Amino acid sequence: MKKNLFTRILTAIAAASMLSFTGCSNAENTSVTEPDSSSESVAETEAPTEAEESSDAESNEATEAADADQSLKKVLDSGKLILGLDATFKPMGYTDENDEIVGFDIDVAEEVCARMGIELVKEGINWETKEQDLNAGRIDCIWNGMSVSPSRAEEMNLSEPYMTNAMVFVVPANSDVTAMDQLADKIIGVQNGSTAEEILMSSEIGSTITEQPMATNIEALQQMELGLVDAVFLDSIVANYEITAAGKDYKVLPDGLEEEEYAIGFRKADQALRDEVQKILSEMKADGKLGEISTEWFGSDITTVK
Repeated sequence: MKKNLFTRILTAIAAASMLSFTGCSNAENTSVTEPDSSSESVAETEAPTEAEESSDAESNEATEAADADQSLKKVLDSGKLILGLDATFKPMGYTDENDEIVGFDIDVAEEVCARMGIELVKEGINWETKEQDLNAGRIDCIWNGMSVSPSRAEEMNLSEPYMTNAMVFVVPANSDVTAMDQLADKIIGVQNGSTAEEILMSSEIGSTITEQPMATNIEALQQMELGLVDAVFLDSIVANYEITAAGKDYKVLPDGLEEEEYAIGFRKADQALRDEVQKILSEMKADGKLGEISTEWFGSDITTVK
């Protein structure tokens, strides 16, 4: 009797213990496996999208580029802008009888530098190697009636065009040649490394003439005066200046090849310097100073700055 009672008590205790253990186990399992929807929601909200990451990367790159561009600061700190030019390119920039470099571009650059509070330094360069001089840091810009071309836009950071120019043929006034199609089999002088040379040799007439490259337009015109070349292919602005201002006995053929635009060339990375010069040119156009300088050289404002 006692044994049976004792056995029943032990059985009851064991059963209670099992129920208690099972209950705890279920509670623990529920706690561990229950998903935390709020955590997932926060994670989904905070994760940046691909577009946001791309935008942040571009913004960082732009900031780094701006920080790295010290071109304007360098010029302001040094107190001077070094301008590279072919110092024979009348009337844009050339050496006068007093051995001074003068010209339309020079007068404009002088005014730009005055407004920046710095000095203009004029540095004569070899036009054929102008890009090397620029990239080597020997000059800060190329400002000398430089025509815009795809290759120059690739190699340099160009300003907006400031003047339009036509490419023309010049012959002696007593020449029998009166039109471009009469130049076949003739010797044509052209400046070496110029866009004039590129245009001439890629044109239809280029395959019918003999090209005579020269270091400068002035040399080419002198060779024509001596009868060593039959014509010269060059900028209309230069040709007309030589005829009207210098009194040269030349005539410009009525049909040329194409029009060009002049721009200023800076190093590719020098965006800050390029933008400052462009801003001042626009201010000069607006207040009339640019037109005043143009009128002094050409009789009217022929600039195209906006």
